[in-house]
Amino acid sequence: MVDLLIPGPEGKIEAKYSHNNNDNSPIVLILHPDPSKGGTMNTKIVFNLYKIFVDNGFSALRFNFRGVGKSEGVFDDGEGELSDAASVLDWLQQYNSNSKICWVAGFSFGAWVAMQLLMRRPEINGFVCISPPANSRDFSFLAPCPSSGLIVHGDKDNIASFDSSRILSEKLQKQKKVQIAFKQIKGADHFYENYKEDFILSINNYIKERLSEKK
Repeated sequence: MVDLLIPGPEGKIEAKYSHNNNDNSPIVLILHPDPSKGGTMNTKIVFNLYKIFVDNGFSALRFNFRGVGKSEGVFDDGEGELSDAASVLDWLQQYNSNSKICWVAGFSFGAWVAMQLLMRRPEINGFVCISPPANSRDFSFLAPCPSSGLIVHGDKDNIASFDSSRILSEKLQKQKKVQIAFKQIKGADHFYENYKEDFILSINNYIKERLSEKK
C-alpha cells in the first residue's frame, strides 16, 4: 500500500493505493461516508472494503474527499465530492490502462456519490453499494442503472433506512440486462458492529462469483 496525493479539482487529494502487479487486474475505487459526520477513508467499513478487494486481486484505491485529512478544499455536500471521485478514477485508470474490469464501491454517503459516478462513466461495470441512504438522498437518477452490482444493508440500521434501500433494489431489479443483488445482514446496524464476518463474507462471495463469470 502506498500513500498518494493526487491532483484534484480543488487541489491535492489524499489517497491510499494497493497495486496488483498483474497488468490486467481489475480496478476499484472506494468512497467513504459523509465527511460532515466524521467519515474518512480510514472508516472501518471503507478499510474492510479495501482489504476485501485487494484480497480478490484488484488494484484498489480509497481516498479522502475534499476537506478531509490532507485533501484540499471544503465539503460540498455531493457535487464537489463527485468531481473528486472522477479525478481519482482518471488517475486509477491511467495507471491501469490494460484493465477491463472497473468497479466502484461506497459506504453510506459514499454509496450515493459512487452511484452518481457510475451513471457518468460507462466504463464502470460493477459496484458494491453499502447502506445507501435512500431515505435522505435522491437516487432517482438510477433510471436506468447501467451496471450489475450488489447492495448490502443491515436491517437494524437507524441512519440509512433498510426499507428504503430494499425498495430501491427492488426497483432496480426490474430492469433487463442488469443483475442487482440485495444482501440483508440480519441484526446489523449502520456500521455492522458485531457483524463483520457476515459483512465480509457476503461481499467476498459476490466478488468471486462476478469474477468467475468473466473467465
